Amino acid sequence: MVHSPWFALTLSTLAGLATGIGGIITFFTKHTSRRFLSASLGFSAGVMIYISLSEMLPDARRLLSAEIGSKVGGWAVVLAFFAGIAITALIDFLVPEPENPHEPRNIEEAQACPPRLLKTGIITALAITIHNFPEGIATMMTALHDTHVGISIAFAVGMHNIPEGIAVAVPIYCATQSRKKALIWSFASGLTEPLGALIAYILLAPYLGGAALGIIFAVVAGIMVFISFDELLPSAHEYGHHHCAVYGLISGMAVMAVSLISFGK
Repeated sequence: MVHSPWFALTLSTLAGLATGIGGIITFFTKHTSRRFLSASLGFSAGVMIYISLSEMLPDARRLLSAEIGSKVGGWAVVLAFFAGIAITALIDFLVPEPENPHEPRNIEEAQACPPRLLKTGIITALAITIHNFPEGIATMMTALHDTHVGISIAFAVGMHNIPEGIAVAVPIYCATQSRKKALIWSFASGLTEPLGALIAYILLAPYLGGAALGIIFAVVAGIMVFISFDELLPSAHEYGHHHCAVYGLISGMAVMAVSLISFGK
């Protein structure tokens, strides 16, 4: 069943604009809550991993098996899943390592740092726009199929976009001493999320039959698993609170497990 594309696009937009929340926090909070950031990134990873493995891949297998048979459908799911991982890994490879948007930034840096970081902030913002593209696709395609799962994915993506907004706002503010410019860049960096969602819908909407949906779900599952293991969990640990990250991960899985059962999934 395909749901409203406007609702799916709205979810993706809200998730993307959460980068701006990180920018706002930078200027209204004096200290970095490392425990919160570790836990929130772990929680986001838990949601994405659980939905990918317990919901998206089984749905993909069911849809493809019905269309092309159990064995061939199973192979198609596996290939599509790892194709999603490969696509996201390629995007990640194209981002310069020193300006990786998941490099932890401290709010304290905004109060005392040399005014020479404009290039770092702008490159970080551009890197985030690249990273957010597949996340927009993931949010859009899941919300089209299941609004409840789409909301969960959008929430998880939005939570992990908050520290990305901090990573953009801090160096730009340090370089320009302009809160307005830092906020504009932090919000703008999330706009490729709905752009990715819109492009995905335009390109894929004509083909949203059973087999196509199965392939898309498997690819999206691969995207989310890679994002979780390559970006969210390492960033959560880098904020220095290992147990908070693990507790957040488990909490994210538990919340999704209860939520999916409660909604009859």
